[in-house]
Amino acid sequence: MTVGPAAAVSGGGEAPGGRPGDKLRRFAAIWARAIYPLTATSMSRAEFEDYLLPLTRVLGDTLKARPFDPRPASEVGTALVAAHCTDPDALPSILGVIDAYLVLYCPPGPGLDNDECRVRCSRLQHAVAVGFSRALRERTLREQESIIRAALEAQNDAEGALAASEARFRAVFEGAAVGIGIADLDGQVLEVNEAMTRMFGSESLAMRRNVTEWVKSADTNCARGLNGELVRGERDRYDVERAYQRVDGSMLWANVRASLLRDAAGRPQYQLALIEDVTERRGLLRRLRHQATHDALTGLPNRALFFERLDAALADDTPTRRIGVCYLDLDGFKTVNDSLGHAVGDQLLVAVAERLQTCVTSPDQLVARIGGDEFVALHTDPKDPADVTALAERILDALSAPFPLGGRELTVHGSIGIVHGPVESRIAADVLRSADITMYRAKEQGGNRYEVADPVADARAITRHGLTNQLPSALEHDEFFIEYQPLVGLDDGTVHGAEALVRWCHPTHGILGPDQFIPLAESTGHIVGLGRWVLERAARQAYVWQTEHLGSGPPPRVNVNLSPIQLQHPELVHEVARVLEDTGLSPASLCLEVTESALIGADEDTLKPLRQIADLGVSIALDDFGTGYSNLSSLRWLPVSVLKLDRSFTHGMRGHAADPVDLKIVGGIVSLAHALGLTVTVEGVETRTQADHLRALGCDTGQGWYYARPGPPDRLHTLRLADAG
Repeated sequence: MTVGPAAAVSGGGEAPGGRPGDKLRRFAAIWARAIYPLTATSMSRAEFEDYLLPLTRVLGDTLKARPFDPRPASEVGTALVAAHCTDPDALPSILGVIDAYLVLYCPPGPGLDNDECRVRCSRLQHAVAVGFSRALRERTLREQESIIRAALEAQNDAEGALAASEARFRAVFEGAAVGIGIADLDGQVLEVNEAMTRMFGSESLAMRRNVTEWVKSADTNCARGLNGELVRGERDRYDVERAYQRVDGSMLWANVRASLLRDAAGRPQYQLALIEDVTERRGLLRRLRHQATHDALTGLPNRALFFERLDAALADDTPTRRIGVCYLDLDGFKTVNDSLGHAVGDQLLVAVAERLQTCVTSPDQLVARIGGDEFVALHTDPKDPADVTALAERILDALSAPFPLGGRELTVHGSIGIVHGPVESRIAADVLRSADITMYRAKEQGGNRYEVADPVADARAITRHGLTNQLPSALEHDEFFIEYQPLVGLDDGTVHGAEALVRWCHPTHGILGPDQFIPLAESTGHIVGLGRWVLERAARQAYVWQTEHLGSGPPPRVNVNLSPIQLQHPELVHEVARVLEDTGLSPASLCLEVTESALIGADEDTLKPLRQIADLGVSIALDDFGTGYSNLSSLRWLPVSVLKLDRSFTHGMRGHAADPVDLKIVGGIVSLAHALGLTVTVEGVETRTQADHLRALGCDTGQGWYYARPGPPDRLHTLRLADAG
């Protein structure tokens, strides 16, 4: 939208600052500076600025309201007309300032992206324009009707001053800015003024025999009904908006106020029609409506219009009514943006939008862009699921061909989540959330496909989302605890230490294992705080074991898992050193486990923190060894002292006749590890037979349910091992 006079009022693109009240005052000042010269008010500019301040507050509160409802903004338009902002150029300036500065000085707060802010601001402009137009119409028609009535009453009542009255009537009648027509009670037009003649483009057209002939044939019955009520005295006036055809074939949109004129005895005498041309204003409102409901980049319907259509479809409680939604996210779009720039990305979005529009084959289908590279297709009344899946297939087919842009061909595909079913008591937000969840399921399957919503999968995804949001508060509320699984010497059955395994005591879902929340913590970055907490708690427990240890050998050590995300954290070495210092734990009693996959292809910068930690005297264990296809020769330069063989190596050793291949592989790894000065721990030991084979192969320690399940720390000293050597 063109800002007009408001574009220069702030003296440049200054950033707002200060308290919210100061920002509102600043916006009101900019607003006053733009529209005060166009206002016929008796207020000073300072007073006018004070008048605008509460209107500014209404706009700001409406912009950030949840749920969003733009209707209160229409009262702002009404209030501006009440302050005599009635100049023809006032409305563009009013809307221009709102468009340029409202979000800047009255930000809606977190949780709303730029697209949503722009949509809300556009809808607020539309509401202000509607209120302004209605108030201006009422004011104009009220003033004109008052003048005409006064003139006609003077003409009827002032018999002695007939000539003067007629002159005054003629001056008002001919000079009025609105069209004026007078008809008898039968509807025959008696006289029209110059303004009405200009509106219709022809006096002969305006002077047709009967007022009902002015309107389109489709509106004739309605016009006759209202006129009938008027001439019978059942009503004194009515207001309508109607379309008339001009002499050149174009359409005239007008606000019409028809009223009944009575004689001195109160008997109906004439019909008076005041006609205000609102064609241009209606066009402005139509453009504002389009701006508020369509995406500025692609021209597709936006999130606001999509939800408007979806809400309307869900409001239809017909038992057989169904809906279908296809939620599309482009695969690989981020790569285009990152490698070729946002300008090319925008061109690609426009090209995608053009192809998506070709997929709409009936009026009950709609394709919208709801943000970023996300689009949604709505089928408001599909006959069966096949109609919705056919729409999804057309979309995938439309994206299958490369996009020629700027001398290059770009390939982009899409993942689609489909929701289909009866309307029943569904809520729009729930429908879109289910489609979104299902879309990510399609993306996890490799993309370039669609998946249909599954309530069970939705419930799991919602649970995962809830757990993700609850992770930070769970740490604050001390909902995590640690269980310890012993590490047992295979040669003598003594407890060498234990691995710390974190658990979540969730207030709703009960005890959750690490596989249920560690991936979520890693994906959100919360793993750094959680890992720090586990390290501190486990080190304190190991210190307790250290002080209680009375044996001749070394005290039990604790193994703590280290996430690849933690490995990249710049404060890792400092945190490990601080924990050792704060707890008094000997570095030899701490072992950090790093998965083999985290170190595949690692460069020296990645390994540097591990080397520094090893220099402190802390052991480093290479966890899940044998699953990452690493080069065995790399063991000699990795800063590790322990290999932890994955449980997959023990499956073939459950029986007395062990798998010879597994025996050879494990034997070879043990020989290589010992040659490099490394010890070997085997996970997943579940039977005595497995323990016997592993002992015979020379493995150093074992861990598994054969010895003990994970449990509380005090069980470590009371453990009585079945395999004592």
